[in-house]
Amino acid sequence: MFRAVMTAFALLIANAGVSQAVEKLKVAVPQKGFWDSSWIEFGEAAGFFKDAGLEIEVFYTEGGAQTVATVVSGSVDIAMSNGILGAIGAYVKGGDATPYRIIAAEMTGAHELFWYVKADSPFKTFKDVGEGKTVAFSSPGSSSNLILLTLLRQAASKAKPLPVGGAPASYTQTMTGQVDVGWSVVPFGLKDVQDGKIRIIARASEAAELQNQTIRVNLANVDSLKTKRASIVKFMQVIQKSIDWGYSNPKAIEIFAQNMKVSRDVAKKAVEEFYPRSAMQIGEIRDLERSLKDALEYKFIQAAKTPKDIAGLFDIVYKP
Repeated sequence: MFRAVMTAFALLIANAGVSQAVEKLKVAVPQKGFWDSSWIEFGEAAGFFKDAGLEIEVFYTEGGAQTVATVVSGSVDIAMSNGILGAIGAYVKGGDATPYRIIAAEMTGAHELFWYVKADSPFKTFKDVGEGKTVAFSSPGSSSNLILLTLLRQAASKAKPLPVGGAPASYTQTMTGQVDVGWSVVPFGLKDVQDGKIRIIARASEAAELQNQTIRVNLANVDSLKTKRASIVKFMQVIQKSIDWGYSNPKAIEIFAQNMKVSRDVAKKAVEEFYPRSAMQIGEIRDLERSLKDALEYKFIQAAKTPKDIAGLFDIVYKP
């Protein structure tokens, strides 16, 4: 009898251990501290990942190709916030052998980026920035790349787009004269705008044709989708909860302000004016036809493609 009781007790403990097992995911996130790169941090602060039984190991990158490389190599399971043109270009080259899939939208429309010059620059808009002048963006295939190309086309400017890395690197190169026009993402640089050190000459929101287009997406490694699919689905469910929390809980603004080393008022202004809640929908890839046209025009692909041609690139794991 005693042995039977102890056996049952041991099984109970074992089963409890299984039910409480923590599932681990490795995730690459570009540009630490920015509003839409903070969903995991918000989810941790709210306890959502713990409640879901997920443990997230975050790797921060400078964005663009560096983020994609982590998921291509299998170093991470998920790579957040990647330019859709770069993802399309790689898939067209590699086909179904491409080691990642798009699992969710990340940003719809162009909002939070801006381009600026030093206060004493003669440039007022991109129309003034002519041939032989350089304009910064983060890296090839990134959303800043797409938005800049769109803005330059709208302005009929022949300035040269130049990949310079993240917003801090862009600031250094712009202020030292290595590039003529810098790029940034709010709230980075807003204090300098207020203090008159730099002037904004273009905003991402001026790229009107992009406003209903998914410009950034989240990626997952193909092997991870096979072995950790349930965890990846739960991860995106938590990301949705984190987004909702970010727009409803004042603590999110405090975290954002602390990360970016700006006042709460500046952080709040950045979110209200540059990060509309509607842009953060994750369940639908919008205006893919335009993305394919852009990919062809900007030479990310060499021949025209239809959404059907690249259907294998998409594996949307969660639709709110």
